[in-house]
Amino acid sequence: SNQWVNEMCSHFSNSKSIVIGYGAYKKEKKSFLNKLIRFETLLTAVQYFSYAKMGQPYMAVGRNLAYTKQTFFEARGFMNHMNIKSGDDDLFINQIADKHNTALCISKNSFTESVPKKTYKDWILQKRRHISTAKFYKTKHKAALATFCISQLLFFIMAIVLISSLLYWQIIIGLISLRYIVMVTSMLMASKKLEEKDLIAYIPLLELFLIITQFSIFIKNLTSKPNHWN
Repeated sequence: SNQWVNEMCSHFSNSKSIVIGYGAYKKEKKSFLNKLIRFETLLTAVQYFSYAKMGQPYMAVGRNLAYTKQTFFEARGFMNHMNIKSGDDDLFINQIADKHNTALCISKNSFTESVPKKTYKDWILQKRRHISTAKFYKTKHKAALATFCISQLLFFIMAIVLISSLLYWQIIIGLISLRYIVMVTSMLMASKKLEEKDLIAYIPLLELFLIITQFSIFIKNLTSKPNHWN
């Protein structure tokens, strides 16, 4: 949007020196990979916007982020992350953002739109870089994100085990359905605000594929280092 600068700058004040926005990806028709990338982007945004609203900002995407020059130089810029090959803007926010200096900008005219990866292989490599950066987050933020990821994985494992046992299957199906109702409802509210409503019908399938992808990335990063940009 040609209103991006105005929208982001309108959230600066004497106390707010960091503005976090939504960095969307361009929509492509008839592409499951595109939906998966955008779903992961939406889910991540819901997380960091929610934490920021609760006074615990922990990240932002470099595709849509603003901060004052004074804030940048007072924190010595990216000096603390010079030895890290990617994600310096993300780690910069994790280092300096707090409930007092951070504002959110989620108006439509503030959204940015980037071109997503075209192949699953390229996207996996990109995500490996991003996830390898997260290990440098503050401990409390790493713990919160790890808890969320583990809870997602355990949900699917327990659901499969319990359904296979055929014990109290009506109750089990009811609990699984309740979980999806809560999730879809919350994601629907976010998707309306962030212009991603077309993803809602695919949430169960997208979540499953995303969990499998994230688990495979975690294993790969344990056994080998991802390639970084030169």
